Amino acid sequence: MIFWFAVFAVSLAVLVKSSDHFTRSAEKLGIRLGLPHFIVGVTIVAVGTSLPELASSIAAVFADSSEIVAGNVVGSNITNIFLIIGLVGIAGRRIDISYDLLKVDLPLLMASAFMLLILAYDGSFTIFDGLIALVGLVIYLGYAATSSKDVHGERGTFGVVDGAVLAGSAILIYLSAEYTVRSVVEISQALGVGTEIVAATVVAFGTSLPELSVSMVAARRRKAEIAIGNVLGSNVFNSFGVIGIPALFGTVIFPETITSFALPFMVVATLLYFFMTQDRQLTCWEGGMLLTFYAFYLGRMVGVL
Repeated sequence: MIFWFAVFAVSLAVLVKSSDHFTRSAEKLGIRLGLPHFIVGVTIVAVGTSLPELASSIAAVFADSSEIVAGNVVGSNITNIFLIIGLVGIAGRRIDISYDLLKVDLPLLMASAFMLLILAYDGSFTIFDGLIALVGLVIYLGYAATSSKDVHGERGTFGVVDGAVLAGSAILIYLSAEYTVRSVVEISQALGVGTEIVAATVVAFGTSLPELSVSMVAARRRKAEIAIGNVLGSNVFNSFGVIGIPALFGTVIFPETITSFALPFMVVATLLYFFMTQDRQLTCWEGGMLLTFYAFYLGRMVGVL
């Protein structure tokens, strides 16, 4: 089991790091091709921060361990709100949120959470459900594109080194995602717990590290919209894309442990965040409360509470 823990740690670290390099190189390629910056932002960059979740979820479906997808998506969304937003609230002490964020982004976040709850509550997420989720993703990306003020497409540079990084990181993403899934299966079998529980806790935390890094840096620089918007965008993409795309390759199973607690708890997290931001600010006290909810979630999932 120690061996598989080591494999898990290394493969997850490689997955997160290679996803970061892939996103940077792909962003350069998009700009070099003359794509508008807002198109690059709402496609390549938006997908990039959720690439670890997406890669590991697709690998899980092909490995006949689709319950990992359910745990990963739901667990990541819970982690993003309770852990990351909680830490951002504490680090920023008091964060002011613009009205535009509340006007459209939060309703879309709510819609994505409730849609996932409705489609997955029967314990499975079929190809038909996946197509519905992808329609929601297209609507969200369309909104993000049309709301962007940056419409210029200045060409940048993309050299041989960038191409090598893009290809190499893509290969590493594939291999690291595969070994992440394999190690999760082995560890869960050794511990006698469901793979979805490991995915909803440990894997969800690991694949949320890009969002955590971006949000904490933004909070320290007093860039509230970047910190909050990054998490909102990631959760919407998780609920629509990270679950919808793998469902095209096979039915995603939602185990009873996810549908009975984690999935409803994800909706509670979304609702709580929605009401906490109605005064258009996030305080350190509210951040601390979110962290308390995250601790409760972990304790409940591992059977301590």
